[in-house]
Amino acid sequence: MSEINITPFVDVVLVLLIIFMVAAPLMTVGVPVKLPKTAASALPGDREEPLTVTITASGEVQIQTTPVSRDTLVAKLRAIAAEREGDRVYLRADGSIPYEMVMQVMGALNAGGFSNVGLVTDTGGPTLDGQDE
Repeated sequence: MSEINITPFVDVVLVLLIIFMVAAPLMTVGVPVKLPKTAASALPGDREEPLTVTITASGEVQIQTTPVSRDTLVAKLRAIAAEREGDRVYLRADGSIPYEMVMQVMGALNAGGFSNVGLVTDTGGPTLDGQDE
């Protein structure tokens, strides 16, 4: 019999697909911060891996999982912006961080070439009318 049996190949491909579908959400940035809760919906996905800037509860700024000093933040962001297609960046900040610090980092993001900033929050928080979702 000279026919190719593709059933084992399809089985292997489906198993690999399931493994990657399960593992993909685990490969996102995992800096532990307590995000504020809002009623906003999620932003649509991108083709590139999302760039994430995090401000921890202690005030430390991190690009993905790499700690960065505030003095070198703009220079590193410019270098990253030169290599990326899009200008979208996600800003994660602990809920206990002062608003002024978040705005300073947003200004650094803008100066670094990222004008499309998405603020990351947890869902299910209070709405403007004071009701929880």
